Amino acid sequence: MFDHLEMAPPDSILGLTEAFKNDPRTNKINLGVGVYKDDNNDTPVLACVKRAEERLLREEKTKSYLAIPGSAEYGAVVRELLFGVHHEIVQSKRAVTAQTPGGTGGLRVAADFIHKLFPKSAIWLSEPTWDNHKAIFKAAGIEVRTYPYYDYTHRSLAFDSMVAALENTPEGDVVLLHACCHNPSGMDPNLEQWAALAVLVRERGLLPIFDFAYQGLGDGLEEDAEGMRLFCTPGAELLVCSSFSKNFGLYNERVGALTIVGASADAADRAFSQMKICIRTNYSNPPAHGGAVITAVLRDAELRAQWVQELTEMCQRINGMRRLFVERLQAQGVKEDFSFITRQKGMFSFSGLTLEQVTRLRETHGIYIVGSGRINVAGITSANIEPLCAAIASVLRG
Repeated sequence: MFDHLEMAPPDSILGLTEAFKNDPRTNKINLGVGVYKDDNNDTPVLACVKRAEERLLREEKTKSYLAIPGSAEYGAVVRELLFGVHHEIVQSKRAVTAQTPGGTGGLRVAADFIHKLFPKSAIWLSEPTWDNHKAIFKAAGIEVRTYPYYDYTHRSLAFDSMVAALENTPEGDVVLLHACCHNPSGMDPNLEQWAALAVLVRERGLLPIFDFAYQGLGDGLEEDAEGMRLFCTPGAELLVCSSFSKNFGLYNERVGALTIVGASADAADRAFSQMKICIRTNYSNPPAHGGAVITAVLRDAELRAQWVQELTEMCQRINGMRRLFVERLQAQGVKEDFSFITRQKGMFSFSGLTLEQVTRLRETHGIYIVGSGRINVAGITSANIEPLCAAIASVLRG
């Protein structure tokens, strides 16, 4: 039955990682995969995570299944992180959270939920967006449409075009927004623009779904949530897909969440009852360990403070590398203005490099970058920044 099947094309990012692993050159540099690296080019286990795991190992008494939506305490700490402990949404209990296998799992459950209950609704994605967004929602049977987001010419947010497109979306459609650190462009709306988008979405009768994968890696934990919170007015409905791969370094634990915010506590509970059916027919119930680690860290004042400090250091390293990258390119004699990179947020940046230039960097210099020109700024270190900038300067002169 399988003999007639064609070989599927490799994933645009994970396939790049495989090619990098198979490259025998010792001076190769991988700026493709979205994984945080410290200045030693390692993806570390956070110290607060290790301490929490040691405690869990001593105290755990069972490996039994979690409930379909996962741990209730985990859901509580997720909501407090998203909205703040004293937010009206938390106090009124009109938000409910499911623990999911990573942010990707949360997105797929959200997609199944939307398709099942609102089969005529299309979803609007930014152009560009994370490659897997389109695949996830199409696989769930949802019509996918796009709105302009990035101005490639001016290397900035195409806000006016974005608004013009969303003003013409049908009532009842869904719009996906990156809460912070837009992947792949790194370009976020400012607070004034977020406020305008919140009004537009409310007036058009759209359901917003936020992909919140990088909280704390843009400007800070609270600052990165400010845009999303502007949508959280009394009675507002929204979905939030969280991931803790990046800000906790829990990549292989696959720990995420899907939070439903209803107009009331009763509406949220009814929606959540439908979501639990989507979970049951997908993966049944979530893995426990990663969620238990996050709960242990966020419920312990000392561990939480240590996490905030470690996360702040990660954020500062990324932002520092952005500035140094621009400075070293200038030192290499590059005439193009790359200062826009310092205005972008989070791990990723649209470098402005063309597919031809990206290909030459890989073939000639062993530098691996996604074909769109997106680079993982967190993969730049003090050891590789000079050869990286020298190679880019060479290609630009080419």
